[in-house]
Amino acid sequence: MATTLVRALCLTLLVSGVVRTAGGQSQETPPAPPSFSSESELVVLQVTVFDRSGNAVPQLSRDVFHVVEDGTPQTITMFSGEDAPVAVGLIVDNSSSMLTRRAMVTAGVTAFAESSKPEDQAFSIVFNEHARRALPETVAFTSNPTLLQASIAAVPAGGQTALHDAVIAGLDQLATAERQKHVLVVLSDGEDNASKQSEDDMLRRANRSNALIYAVSTKRLDTSVGNERLLRKLARSTGGELYTPRTERDVVAAFAEIGSKIRQGYTIGYVPTNAAHDGTYRKLIVRALVPGMRAPVVHVRDGYVAPLHEHGR
Repeated sequence: MATTLVRALCLTLLVSGVVRTAGGQSQETPPAPPSFSSESELVVLQVTVFDRSGNAVPQLSRDVFHVVEDGTPQTITMFSGEDAPVAVGLIVDNSSSMLTRRAMVTAGVTAFAESSKPEDQAFSIVFNEHARRALPETVAFTSNPTLLQASIAAVPAGGQTALHDAVIAGLDQLATAERQKHVLVVLSDGEDNASKQSEDDMLRRANRSNALIYAVSTKRLDTSVGNERLLRKLARSTGGELYTPRTERDVVAAFAEIGSKIRQGYTIGYVPTNAAHDGTYRKLIVRALVPGMRAPVVHVRDGYVAPLHEHGR
């Protein structure tokens, strides 16, 4: 997909140059200049570092990070530890199982929105057997927390569950964003009984994106249904995290914590030593060797899919 947007940056892992708005839709947030530009095939990673107590570690320098791709050390050529604007999509289960939990959803979205900044781009997708954008048709993204909250509350709950379709729709929407850091927050029990696209389709699409995916599971609110294994796989493969709250109050707290965590990371870029355009999956390991700190925990995506060479491009 990225080859159709920026020829020089043909890794689908990144969106770093000129981007476009889907369907000619308007955006409330003004465009911001890209954080960097390059004529090379730069792989961009969003990295978060935690100490052994689970606290985010701020103000680390480039030299503490080490990137290994398929066993080969890479040279970091781009680094930022600043709190950059975020493009974020809220993907919210709106099936029959959520009929009695509307207040929880509203409170969770409100807690998340309170951490937003005016430069952020946000959108919402609600799903039952259909995945639908909740913002008005003419608004692709918003920086207005009230509009974001209202967009989700306005759609009545009911029906079956198309999780796979909703996540893919969210990733497609994120790919049009102008902000460099992309995040999806998914509220679901992990079950799917209505999608046109498969679990594998969803996971492949996630691996081809540069999005961090955080999942908030509702399974433990109703133990009769749910697939936390899938939610964990989806989140961790992208460098995100799965939350497994046991009460509705815990769900709201999870949204608040995610809103804080997405601002506590680092952006790392490198040009891979393997320049082949072979469409293969490249395994990634990122380590942070921090003086005086024992084995910090690094959250980053597991890998990425290399571009596949297209004749004549």
